[in-house]
Amino acid sequence: MATMKEIAELSGVSRGTVDRVLNHRGIVNAETERKVLEIAKLLDYQPNKAGIALAAQKKKLKIGVLLFGAENPFFDEVMDGLRQKLEELSIYGCTVIERRISFDLQSQLQTIDELLKEEIHGLILSPYNDPAIQEKIDLLWENGIPCITINTDMPDSKRIAYVGSDYHKCGQTAAGLLHLFSGDYASVGIVTGSHNVLCHEERISGFTSHLHTKHPNIRIVDVVENGDDDYKSYEVVSDLLDRHPDLSALYFTAAGVYGGCRAVLNASLQRPLKIITFDAVLSTCEMIRNGVISATICQQPDEQGARSLSLLVDYLLTGKLPENNAPTATRTASSIASVRLV
Repeated sequence: MATMKEIAELSGVSRGTVDRVLNHRGIVNAETERKVLEIAKLLDYQPNKAGIALAAQKKKLKIGVLLFGAENPFFDEVMDGLRQKLEELSIYGCTVIERRISFDLQSQLQTIDELLKEEIHGLILSPYNDPAIQEKIDLLWENGIPCITINTDMPDSKRIAYVGSDYHKCGQTAAGLLHLFSGDYASVGIVTGSHNVLCHEERISGFTSHLHTKHPNIRIVDVVENGDDDYKSYEVVSDLLDRHPDLSALYFTAAGVYGGCRAVLNASLQRPLKIITFDAVLSTCEMIRNGVISATICQQPDEQGARSLSLLVDYLLTGKLPENNAPTATRTASSIASVRLV
């Protein structure tokens, strides 16, 4: 097994410099850091786990977690998985500081700054899709604070990894499901959370592109936003049904499903709508059992939470980037998990 001493000799630097590079103990010249990391990789250097645990306990790692939707049950499940992983990593003495916000750029920027005041060592973030957030992620990286994006991505930023689904493919799957239930002809209303969240937009683009290519007689008549809020979802879906009496299907790209379905149930429609959604939260599963929702696409939220924390802690302790991930690379840690049908 390679040692720090051997890495130091081959790199032409002191053992202390190698220690600083591999354990993130201070500022090192970028070229020197690159050389040390390359030689460590070439020698397949494996840090001593007991030493890592001891160093981590002394460092008292703080991880910031910033997600959307204070009342979004999907992110409750993300946090359940993250907390379970945190218990598994208890030997390292990590703490997690969680924050939830609405779809608002300034709120996200302000909350990131608040987390920085808590002296976090890394950040798990569901990013608002705006250049200012990309700049913030890049600035964090340049200042030694790595970021992992979760559930929705900022692919051109310097985040070290993305944990989530391929949402364009999810949208294509949703379109295929809708055709399965509706046949060749349908009038569809799309209910999305926010046009400023990349994963919501990718679910729409995958859906529309698949319909355009494979099922051109299924028409999209309108797209509305509900802010991932059940009350707002009730209002916008009620209005959608009033304005489009010929509507035969709904496609929910995000949360607010329960509120939207309540609007459908209260509308006294002549025929049932075909409804495709995301996530297997309790209220959605109930609507499936009751025949209100035709199908939902599951995303493994607990796995997303656990995986993101595991990757970030591993990087903070070892300096090893997630496999096949550089700060500007795009990688998906999980794909479509499953589809639940009526």
